[in-house]
Amino acid sequence: MIKEIDLKSKTIDNLVAIADQFNVRGQIADIQAFGNGNINDTFLVTLRNSTQKHFILQRINTHVFRQPELVMQNMRVFTDHATQRLQDGNSDRRWEIPSVILTQDNREYWVTAEGAFWRVISFIEAAQSFDIVTDSDRAKEAGCALGRFHNLVSDLPPEKLAVTLEGFHITPRYLQQFDAALAKYDKNKSPEIDFCLQFIQTHRNWVSVLEDAKISGELPLRLIHGDPKINNVLFDTNTGRAVSVIDLDTLMPGLIHYDIGDCLRSSCNSLGEETQQWQEVRFETELAQAILQGYVSQAKDFLTEKDYEYIYDSIRLLAFELGLRFFTDYLVGNVHFSKVKYAEHNLIRALVQFQLTQSIESQQSTIYAIVQDLRRDLK
Repeated sequence: MIKEIDLKSKTIDNLVAIADQFNVRGQIADIQAFGNGNINDTFLVTLRNSTQKHFILQRINTHVFRQPELVMQNMRVFTDHATQRLQDGNSDRRWEIPSVILTQDNREYWVTAEGAFWRVISFIEAAQSFDIVTDSDRAKEAGCALGRFHNLVSDLPPEKLAVTLEGFHITPRYLQQFDAALAKYDKNKSPEIDFCLQFIQTHRNWVSVLEDAKISGELPLRLIHGDPKINNVLFDTNTGRAVSVIDLDTLMPGLIHYDIGDCLRSSCNSLGEETQQWQEVRFETELAQAILQGYVSQAKDFLTEKDYEYIYDSIRLLAFELGLRFFTDYLVGNVHFSKVKYAEHNLIRALVQFQLTQSIESQQSTIYAIVQDLRRDLK
């Protein structure tokens, strides 16, 4: 029996009809809303009488991704390259890559008469994700996953992929968007809002640290995942080892430090991004050490001395950047991060990230020491 899902005007029959446009074998037995992403609408489809048990049906948010066909183009380029790399290499680790399932007429996506943009992606079985990291073993595996991902694309020229989100992770641009939003904000202030405003004011002078390093040539342009937060890493349900990095919408040219910072920002906050106890948020350096050990074990062959030097800056900046984005979205009425459960949801999310930034800054010397130990161990 297919469960009822509320997707605005879409009914279960609509979802089944959309799924039938794709080249999947078997009869649809169930469709359920899946995951907790903030952008796209995602469903897990269960099949009967098929060797393929599940697949992911997803509607891409075209308000965010204005050229969704480029998202799909990037996915195909990446999956073709990474699959070949895996076939050519030797590894004792299970590693899987989400694949694009084509439509009946061999297209990468299907667009409804109303203009909704749909795709189908393979589902990785016997794997699970987590919203928080609770131990060093899982943290190290999360680092291994990101390092493996970067390793697989380290020889893929950045110009092979399109930019799917103009200005993504360019923190100075987010600061400009914040300034524009604040100029139009005419509602009542609160202690929480005042905290955010003061925090942004005292941090605005260093937001170009990574972009400056890119412009100067200290950090090269590479291919990045763009959103390697902890719940985009899949772990084998039997072994606990990382087996995939999913959600490839933001795969594009960028700085690997965007990914490194985002991975540690999301993984080293044991209360998670959605906690309302924002004043209790702390950056866990023990988890950071494990993540970086795992990452370097997979990425050491292409990391430069400058890459190591900017790791602390990347962690600090990415936490601040996400807080800035959440707060700006709150000021404009929750437009980008539109999946909110209450009016102040994005405000609280911003406070979590700003508190995390403060905790990172208070442990600067410890984080530098962790990075120095990694570099010394490799010599």
